[in-house]
Amino acid sequence: MNHTDVIKYLDTITPNQPDWVYQLEEEAEQNHVPIMDKQGIAFIQQLIRLHQPTKILEIGTAIGYSALRMLEAKSDAQIVSIERNQEMYDRAVKNIQVQNQKEHIDVIFGDALEVDEKVAAKGPFQMIFIDAAKGQYRHFFEKYEQTLADKGMIVTDNVLFKGWVVSPEEAPKRLQKLANKIDQYNQWLLQHPAYHTTILPVGDGVAISVKK
Repeated sequence: MNHTDVIKYLDTITPNQPDWVYQLEEEAEQNHVPIMDKQGIAFIQQLIRLHQPTKILEIGTAIGYSALRMLEAKSDAQIVSIERNQEMYDRAVKNIQVQNQKEHIDVIFGDALEVDEKVAAKGPFQMIFIDAAKGQYRHFFEKYEQTLADKGMIVTDNVLFKGWVVSPEEAPKRLQKLANKIDQYNQWLLQHPAYHTTILPVGDGVAISVKK
């Protein structure tokens, strides 16, 4: 049995979700918006149930899917999410309003590398979820780790990049440089003196970094 068969099996036995989840997944598919797959978001939800963060920072809102799913795992959490794309920001705000979660999810419009002071004022955060421009992962980490609470964790998505981090030269030519960058980020994370990091092959690869 290969990895694809295992994922299909897990997707098949995953319990049914509320209608709004399927609607957002359909919206993402129709508009070619990348969102976490079923097993990836289930893993993030389980981390939240275990860690019980009261404040979560998300870098990369997209249409609001991940923020709303994270809130499912801890309904009283406060989530601050950053989105720089105007269309995605508008979609996210609408979706969050439809689910009556505006009081729990605060979407900030702007480049994550430029709105850090505004975001920091809303911290500290027990969990930071990085899921935005992959080439900027290290910059996001370094910019926002100062907002991380003691015993907090930083979770980074897509760190295996479809497996291309293993052999970047096998990626499509336009993505080889990005694959190299993510590989460098992974190695930097694993060697970071201030964090314990584990990378798991869940979804497209998830890195969990916990303060030492």
